Amino acid sequence: MTSAPSNLLVPNAERWPVDSDDPVIELVDVSISFGGNVVLDGLNLRILPGKTTVICGRSGSGKSVLLKLMMGLHPPDSGKVIAFGQDLAELKPTEIIELRKRMSMMFQNYALFDSLDVENNVGFSLLENTKMRRAEIMELAHDLLHILDLPKTEHLLPSELSGGMRKRVSLARALISNPEVVLFDEPTTGLDPLMVEKVDEMLLLARQKYHITSAIISHDMASAKRLADRIAFLHGGKIIFTGSYDEFHRSDLPSVRSFIEGAQTSRLSRTDVSGTWDRIEDPATAQPPPVVELVNVHKSFGDNHVLRGLDLKIPRGKITVLIGASGSGKSVIVRHIMGLFKPDSGEIRVFGQDIAEFKDEEMVAIRRHFGMVFQHAALLDWLTVAENVAFPLREREKLPRPEIRERVAETLERLHIADIADKLPGTISSGQQKRTALARAIITHPEVMIYDEPTTGQDPIRTRQVDDMIVEAQEQFDITSIVISHDMASTFRIGHVIALLHQGKIAAYGDPEAVRATDNDYVQHFIYAGSVE
Repeated sequence: MTSAPSNLLVPNAERWPVDSDDPVIELVDVSISFGGNVVLDGLNLRILPGKTTVICGRSGSGKSVLLKLMMGLHPPDSGKVIAFGQDLAELKPTEIIELRKRMSMMFQNYALFDSLDVENNVGFSLLENTKMRRAEIMELAHDLLHILDLPKTEHLLPSELSGGMRKRVSLARALISNPEVVLFDEPTTGLDPLMVEKVDEMLLLARQKYHITSAIISHDMASAKRLADRIAFLHGGKIIFTGSYDEFHRSDLPSVRSFIEGAQTSRLSRTDVSGTWDRIEDPATAQPPPVVELVNVHKSFGDNHVLRGLDLKIPRGKITVLIGASGSGKSVIVRHIMGLFKPDSGEIRVFGQDIAEFKDEEMVAIRRHFGMVFQHAALLDWLTVAENVAFPLREREKLPRPEIRERVAETLERLHIADIADKLPGTISSGQQKRTALARAIITHPEVMIYDEPTTGQDPIRTRQVDDMIVEAQEQFDITSIVISHDMASTFRIGHVIALLHQGKIAAYGDPEAVRATDNDYVQHFIYAGSVE
């Protein structure tokens, strides 16, 4: 193995040996609470040098708190956090800052500076904290951008990049100082399966080239399988399992088994062709006529030709899942259906009418037939659950108060959240927030529900709960559902019809079995990149 490069922020610090048995970071009997809520309870964890440790667990179990403790951003209530052989509690704030320079962090939401171009985002830590010449820093930044397959992006702003590109810029910024330890907070959240695979390859390359120790928070089991030397499972405030991926997969601990089974993609299996879904013999000609149909639609934004003669049918009363790479046009399709975009050419038929030339007042009437649940619940924090659900009836429908109360009570009951009617959004779980957002959308009796990446950032168990919610809503309220998703396990669990976008057209379309059997290398790679079986 070649010698590791020196850390450019603290060049005189002797690097922690990557072949040592002594942990580079260790948490010993660590406990921490927030507002009476115990998050970590006597937790023990060792981050071994030169290894990649993937930390898994339910959403809200305290994984992100762990990273903040490792970085010295928050002291524990009790126990020890030891980094590079030093107890952080015994160090002065200035000493912790110096120690922190030996580490780096890649945030889930990129945390790039919107006003700085790519090269200045990447070089920021060196520009601000060293006396290195700007030209030298920019040369390092450009080298990293080349390694991470980001050519000709140096002078672009973050807003001009795709989500996957912003992830890689964030990774370049985390690596430019040659840190000994990099902490990753869900680095693949919100990315499509192929981009997840690409980011994983970048992390493996970074480990090999820069000799880094990694601690990665992740819900993605396919990613964990590719990256992890060790998996640590967080449950009930403690690390209850540590071992290899194979050992994790064979664990008989109930909480681990539930987590793993939540991540299973059984309907995606290459060998099981039986299927368990409600079949549509030929969704392309499903009767009655489709609720929504796009016919030979073209749409460009500047030089970017996003939709290239796209044809798509959304059958009535079914769940249609739109999948495809980041930037492939899934959200562009939804915006056309909602009348927020006009096609350059082609037809957008909604309820049998071509809405491409509809005026604003005509589109307002069409939109009343649609409900939408956003990736983040988008609830009003100062209103209770019941008041959030009643909001569209009060603001749009102007119904009598007794009728509003009756409809709210019925909707909450049917979605199994009547018991939290008087609670504020900040006091309920993420899953309950999703159901509240669904209730708010459904209470107007829409014919079509649109879900924008509803499982992004959710652990496997909560993802299954969201899937169940979508299926229940479709069945109980007799609605047509359109789901934008990057999650292949979720897609093949709930979809009656799956449409895969590629290069501005539909590359695969049909029920799960038909899509799975599509004789197209790109389709096969895309749908199986996220499989953990």
